[in-house]
Amino acid sequence: MIDTKTLWLVIIVLGIGSFGLRFLFLGLVGDRELPEWLLRHLRYTAVAILPALVAPLVLWPRATDGAPDPVRLTAAFATFAVGYITHSVLAAMVAGAAVLGGGLYLFG
Repeated sequence: MIDTKTLWLVIIVLGIGSFGLRFLFLGLVGDRELPEWLLRHLRYTAVAILPALVAPLVLWPRATDGAPDPVRLTAAFATFAVGYITHSVLAAMVAGAAVLGGGLYLFG
């Protein structure tokens, strides 16, 4: 495990960094019009955040003590494929949940 002092240092530094990024957009630039190229890039923020949150759960799942699991990898691939083909977040989530549930039921 990580040392307690190191953990708190990381938490504090990440908190200051998060505050700084938000203050930059809301405090310093909040009352001005943002350029079109920046707005275009900001549209992809959620698309980048969701995979970053899900990837560790797929690649190093706690249920298997961090070992890659074929069922979870298949469910992630199915979610990506359905989302790419249908452009529907809901359809992708349902497909991924169905593949994960079915795979865990069949293969444990």
